[in-house]
Amino acid sequence: MRASFAAVAIAVSTQFAAMAGFAAPVSHFTLPNGLEAVVIEDHRAPVVVQMVWYKAGSADEIRGKSGIAHYLEHLMFKGTDTMAAGELSKTVSANGGSDNAFTSYDYTAYHQRIAADRLELVMKMEADRMRHLHISPDDWQTERDVILEERAQRTDSDPGALLGEQMRAAQFLNSPYGTPVIGWRQEMEELTRDDAIAWYTRYYAPNNAVLVVAGDVTPEAVQALAEKYYGPLAPSEDIPERIRPQEPPQLAERRLVFHDPRIAQPYLMRTYLAPERNPGDQKTAAALTILSEILGGNSATSVLGRKLLFETGDAIHASAGYDGMSIDKTTLSLAVMPAKDVTLPEVEAALDAALKDFLEGGVDPAQFERIRTQIRAGEIYEEDDTQALARRYGEALASGFSIEDVQAWPEVLMQVTPEDVMAAAKAVLDPAHAVTVYAEPEAGEGVDPVAAGAPALPAGLGAEVTQ
Repeated sequence: MRASFAAVAIAVSTQFAAMAGFAAPVSHFTLPNGLEAVVIEDHRAPVVVQMVWYKAGSADEIRGKSGIAHYLEHLMFKGTDTMAAGELSKTVSANGGSDNAFTSYDYTAYHQRIAADRLELVMKMEADRMRHLHISPDDWQTERDVILEERAQRTDSDPGALLGEQMRAAQFLNSPYGTPVIGWRQEMEELTRDDAIAWYTRYYAPNNAVLVVAGDVTPEAVQALAEKYYGPLAPSEDIPERIRPQEPPQLAERRLVFHDPRIAQPYLMRTYLAPERNPGDQKTAAALTILSEILGGNSATSVLGRKLLFETGDAIHASAGYDGMSIDKTTLSLAVMPAKDVTLPEVEAALDAALKDFLEGGVDPAQFERIRTQIRAGEIYEEDDTQALARRYGEALASGFSIEDVQAWPEVLMQVTPEDVMAAAKAVLDPAHAVTVYAEPEAGEGVDPVAAGAPALPAGLGAEVTQ
């Protein structure tokens, strides 16, 4: 039996080492009209992913026009001057591929996955709708009804999504990150065709976009196709700078009680205002990435999991999350679901005690090394996924990062020390920077916590609304 375990360990180590040696070649060029392009070579399968990322998301919207970024994303699947409504998706599907799009706070992205020899086909269509979208008088009203129905299904009918909206609105008093990506319903209802055309004209241009092509391609072939189809598109001269309203200093904790009869089991959510990952300065974000894993990345081994689930038994779920890919400040999130007969105030006291012990006692060295290794392994395994790599580069470049920032990130993570983690923890885990929410059903509506699902962390600043 001992020999079998040793063989498995050697096999895993060998696989890990082999994958660590695989690094997809990455090329980068910019066309004269300002389109930035990244090519990621992966010749293991005759497949290609094309992604176009626009540097415009819901946080760039004019106040009172919330949801316009996501609304335009839907309208982009209508026709152009030369392409019928829905033709792009039908053509991709007929050629054995798939396509979709998503909107976030800081970007909007469109993507196709298709056989490598069909790249020219999808690039031609994607370039066509970058500058030649046609929004008919009928399309805009129909699609507005679609996004309103989407909000009804994904947000209004989901107490967790509604709670997330309320938390973000409480956390971000001045930043547009306090407005949901999909928009507030009363503002969505007022969106017009003119609003969509104005957004499209302002932001959809080659000099406000990043093209990422990953898969069985060569940089020379991609550049030739990009010059042929994207190259003739005129840049925009008046794209506004991405200067958003910033948060004033938060001086006191904000607390909410959220009631909804659809909540199966009471739970507690907390977010702390936290630094974002910045171009050229990623150290703090790396420390916070590791901190979130230490606090609540795994129920069995994390600080909160071991303390609240196994030591005190006050909770049946504890988790933490942090996503630093954000242009402005972001959040670090905690979620706890109390055990049976434990009240929300009691589980909050237990949470605060666990955080206090951690801040006083510091990081367990063995846990720190294990988590750092797991994070590095995740980075390496992601390099084996062409679409994930395309996403990594596209999201970063659309958010103001460079190729060098993306490639340096794994090493920045590995350079984080326990002292860095504790410094970040003491700076961020400040009650004065927090929003704490008690989520509970109406009186008498709760159910056995064993049958209830774990609470989902509130959508971070990388939250997306998919087509």
